[in-house]
Amino acid sequence: MRKTLFALLLIAGIAAFVSYGLAAPEGSGYHLVKKIVLGGEGGWDYLNADPTTHRVYISRGTHIMVIDPDGSVVGDIPNLKGTHGAALVPELNRGFSSNGQSNSVTIFDLKTLQVIKEVPLPMAQGPDGYLYDPASKRVFVFNARSQDGTGIDAKTGEVAGMVPVGGKPEAAVADGQGHIFVNNEDKTLLVELDSKAFKVLNNWPIEGCDSPSGLAIDTAHKRVFVGCHNKQMVVVDYTSGKAVASIPIGEGVDATWFDPGTQLAFSSCGDGTITAAHEDSPNKYTVVDTIKTQDGARTMALDTGNHNIYTVTADRGPAPAPTAENPRPRPAIIPNTFTLLIFAK
Repeated sequence: MRKTLFALLLIAGIAAFVSYGLAAPEGSGYHLVKKIVLGGEGGWDYLNADPTTHRVYISRGTHIMVIDPDGSVVGDIPNLKGTHGAALVPELNRGFSSNGQSNSVTIFDLKTLQVIKEVPLPMAQGPDGYLYDPASKRVFVFNARSQDGTGIDAKTGEVAGMVPVGGKPEAAVADGQGHIFVNNEDKTLLVELDSKAFKVLNNWPIEGCDSPSGLAIDTAHKRVFVGCHNKQMVVVDYTSGKAVASIPIGEGVDATWFDPGTQLAFSSCGDGTITAAHEDSPNKYTVVDTIKTQDGARTMALDTGNHNIYTVTADRGPAPAPTAENPRPRPAIIPNTFTLLIFAK
């Protein structure tokens, strides 16, 4: 009887584990499928992938390059001043470029890539990170110098309001229920915002983190993944603000993504690595791969439709000396060496 009961409990335990998700794989399965020199002048910042069309949008400072899943250039959005990247709103067929130098947002058509209008942000200084919040139907840009966020009605293109962050905002994510989470890089806080009321709800210290950068979200299990400059990806329960796990990653993190289809969380780092960790349970994570990219490939985009990963870098010269204003200077870029790397399973 005891043996039978033990066997039944064991089977039930296995079934419960499988019902959550597959056991941690031995590896991510990702491998380099293409390496393409795109060339051109200038640096880069955020990448974003449209999971419906599989187009990838690559910010280049004065313009956004648009490529197809195979890495071919299909278009360009020119005449941007300090673009950091674009929020994509497929339901409205619109993209929204966050322009750090002109303190504006440029709205463009996702199909034709033609500019629809430019929206001045008179109170904002240094628009940088961005997201689309489906609950409020607003695009938010987060302003590094004025330390706040601006909400824009995605349909009308009108500024709807602003919310203070209380420090330098970095990446942000939305839970689809009216809550936005944004990294406060200066104070190592996770800030929770009400996207409809333009109100700060919580300022949570991120335990075990230094200088948060990348941010991703798992809405099914109410977790956010914070890429930190102390070589950790910290997992936070966004209902309580408590850190539940810490995952070792590389040096110089910039982007963090989560793929609900594979239960993998990724952090890309400037040391030429992408760490892939499997979500075994909401509080348990297993590093399954350290994907080798290329030196300087600090940021990435994940297409959750086809699961491809895109990252970019360029050949670089020596870095300038650190200053108080720029304590982590980036090496000078060698012209026309800008390169796209595509990874697939």
